[in-house]
Amino acid sequence: MAETAETAKAAGPAGAEGTAGSAGAAEPAKAVGPTGTAGSAGPERPAGVTAPPGGALPRGFRSAEQGWPELHRIPHPPHRLPLLGDLVGASRRTPVQDSMRFARQLGPVFRRRVFGHEFVFVWGAGLAADLADEARFAKHVGLGIANLRPVVGDALFTAYNHEPNWQLAHDVLAPGFSRDAMAAYHPMMLDVAARLTDHWDRALTAGRSVDVPGDMTRLTLETIARTGFGHDFASFERSRPHPFVTAMVGTLSHAQRLNTVPAPLTPLLLRRASRRNAADIAYLNRTVDDLVRARRVAHHDGEGGDGGDLLDRMLRTAHPETGERLSAQNVRRQVVTFLVAGHETTSGALSFALHYLSRHPEVAARARAEVDRVWGDAAVPGYEQVARLRYVRRVLDESLRLWPTAPAFAREARQDTVLGGTHPMRRGAWALVLTPMLHRDPEVWGPDAERFDPDRFDAQAVRARAPHTFKPFGTGARACIGRQFALHEATLVLGLLLRRYDLRPDPGYRLRVTERLTLMPEGLRLHLEHRTPAHRADD
Repeated sequence: MAETAETAKAAGPAGAEGTAGSAGAAEPAKAVGPTGTAGSAGPERPAGVTAPPGGALPRGFRSAEQGWPELHRIPHPPHRLPLLGDLVGASRRTPVQDSMRFARQLGPVFRRRVFGHEFVFVWGAGLAADLADEARFAKHVGLGIANLRPVVGDALFTAYNHEPNWQLAHDVLAPGFSRDAMAAYHPMMLDVAARLTDHWDRALTAGRSVDVPGDMTRLTLETIARTGFGHDFASFERSRPHPFVTAMVGTLSHAQRLNTVPAPLTPLLLRRASRRNAADIAYLNRTVDDLVRARRVAHHDGEGGDGGDLLDRMLRTAHPETGERLSAQNVRRQVVTFLVAGHETTSGALSFALHYLSRHPEVAARARAEVDRVWGDAAVPGYEQVARLRYVRRVLDESLRLWPTAPAFAREARQDTVLGGTHPMRRGAWALVLTPMLHRDPEVWGPDAERFDPDRFDAQAVRARAPHTFKPFGTGARACIGRQFALHEATLVLGLLLRRYDLRPDPGYRLRVTERLTLMPEGLRLHLEHRTPAHRADD
């Protein structure tokens, strides 16, 4: 699953963190403080930044002119417009892809100005590796993520570094992504995947193609709801998306749209959209409140779980060192975070992977042969058998390389420093790492970086690459907590689908990417054919 977003129009979506949909507790369990010591909740606030009252944005370096003393040395797009900035040829619907186009024109570090605010983008591998230095840089909560704070407050991926609830929630929830916990989730993942294949079997029998992004969203929502919170949204029994999904998409889209309108005009131009967003947030909160209330009643009646799923951990587990527990408000915010980010990014990753498998039959055949060899005649794969699908995992990684569904993450300087030995940054200054372009840096990935090739992730190739060149789950102490959950789920599902179906693309389809703080293929439908025993033998 993944991080969610940073800034939208100018900066584009950014990486997700702390979400069950992105990744596991892949980086240090404790945040690293400004002196580089473990145990702090993160860097100190930049000079002049005060704790945000009522969730408001903090004061500080909101525009790059304040934090980059030699900003003039960083290139920007041509044809700047007074007041509007670098909007010529840009679309408010595709800020990430616009930024990718500018990146190709302007090089490994560039800037964009939108509505009077300047943003610095980085994608060169050397500069991105420098920003990954936890002793000098920390997570920055950019505008896109800050726009989600009305939804989830100081939850895992939206908390400012000085807010204590991130560390509390992280330490309480990290055991929920341990190996033993993952093994316990595996049967529930299989149950949800069976509902997907039943749904696809019915479509195949009726001669219909399948809606890949829609069905992957159903799958991943049900998976995180079942494994994390013991809830069933009945997504596959509905002809239309569950209202939770509709509300979620609305809040993500609204967060991105806020950055496409000058702040003084927001109340005027987005009045109706703001009312709709408030209704969406209220629905998300009601849904989660009902879910939490039911679990509390079950606990009271002696019917609750044994602390195995995420919700039980939130309600019953104290911090291992301080004894502190998550407040009721914190529980609500974390549940919304996991439900939203825990399925949104993984559904995109699966959708991109299925697109590439349908377009590269030789890759699909090789992956399918691995599934048949590793899983054999077992009716369903065991937990350990999923990790043995190494080539299927390469397919997933290569899809995430080309289209990381959380397409950026922001980093801020812990103290005055010089990025890459060239660009001075003041304490609190920040930059946005444009992950799809980092993953296309020809100095790392070669002149054919746009080509889909899962062998880029064979063990020898991975060992030969420098660190910090593949970052679909963010970086540092606050990288995505649900990484291993997402990777296990996605690898399992790809294996099951390859084992059961041949995937046929629509010959007229050309990949289009929709942006709503995360990335997703737009309008992707596939035609299915059942694999027969003869097909399996031929593999």
